[in-house]
Amino acid sequence: MTEYSSDLLRLLSERGYIHQVTDAEALDALAGSQVVPGYIGFDATASSLHVGNLVSIMLLRRLQQAGHKPIVVMGGGTTKVGDPSGKDEVRKLLDEEGIAANIASIRAAFERFLTFGDGPTDAIMVNNADWLDSLEYIPFLRDVGRHFTINRMLTFDSVRLRLDREQPLTFLEFNYMILQAYDFLELSRRAGCRLQMGGSDQWGNIVNGIELTRRIDGTELYGITTPLITKADGSKMGKSVNGAIWLNEAQLSHYDYWQFWRNTDDRDVGKFLRLFTDLPLDEIARLEKLEGAEINEAKKVLADEATALCRGREAAQHAAETARKTFEEGAAGEALPSMTVSGEIGIVDALVGLGLTASKGEARRLIKQGGARVDGAKIGDESATISVESQPVRVSAGKKHHGLLVPAT
Repeated sequence: MTEYSSDLLRLLSERGYIHQVTDAEALDALAGSQVVPGYIGFDATASSLHVGNLVSIMLLRRLQQAGHKPIVVMGGGTTKVGDPSGKDEVRKLLDEEGIAANIASIRAAFERFLTFGDGPTDAIMVNNADWLDSLEYIPFLRDVGRHFTINRMLTFDSVRLRLDREQPLTFLEFNYMILQAYDFLELSRRAGCRLQMGGSDQWGNIVNGIELTRRIDGTELYGITTPLITKADGSKMGKSVNGAIWLNEAQLSHYDYWQFWRNTDDRDVGKFLRLFTDLPLDEIARLEKLEGAEINEAKKVLADEATALCRGREAAQHAAETARKTFEEGAAGEALPSMTVSGEIGIVDALVGLGLTASKGEARRLIKQGGARVDGAKIGDESATISVESQPVRVSAGKKHHGLLVPAT
């Protein structure tokens, strides 16, 4: 592990966030001598970010913890274009009203992780539509586009992946990397931003912005990328059997969010504690050494701390208590996903309505495979109905996913 002198790079290195750094020695010196404004961009393609975005959000949190200034850049402009990085196909484009609604919804999640305000290390949120929407095409091509060569752009992974697979890459998307580079130039001018951070797939885009700003303004900028964060089984962070793990409560219950972390693979506990919680490193070292049944206690700590950061301490405690009642006492906890039922409902409709399966076909397959239970009893008949009268009824999909049918009052 590289030895750094600044609190920022030392913190990021110790917790496993650093994959690549441009001119690490110069950035280390800069971070040790002044407040460094740093940014990460987020496109507003949905009303919530998900766990796959969480390492970037935590990077901004670490930046602020180390005494520097986080800049959250919402891609109100670039969302209209589409980032080809990591994408196999053209993304659906949103109108301005939809983008604005998504940005407003996403901000609520950031307010859990960052302190916003007017102070020197307070976070700010900006929208790149503020400068991209007013660009004039011919002057932009002349002043900015001339610094980019098609030869180099074709070498980027985000472009080569699509071309190698003979999948369409629109001219609109091809422009994305130029617009992101221009973001860094504008942020340098507007907010004194000196650092851009992001996932490893953003390295080319970050370097573009550094080079563009050096050529046009002569300002030295820096970049940090994180390693690709995967789970021990090789799958990407942010996904589960039932879909994305959303950060906003409107898209995912506190209980399901807590349960995602509780179900972490034994091999990932230490890594995730370092990346996604504020626990001290010595405590994490103790927890990740636990073995056998004791590792479950470390997973509960991970679930509690990760949920408290994203949803609040009270939500984490409530979810943990629900889990205890559900799994340790066999009772029906209050924070499980639920739906109100008048009289009775078919088992297939119940599984879909509670979000335990994505479709009726998936629900029928689950029943045939013996994975559906009602109050702990296996249901093997897809035409079975559930009577919901005076007490809630617990419906389960496998051993880990549960929901409640609540009688109508």
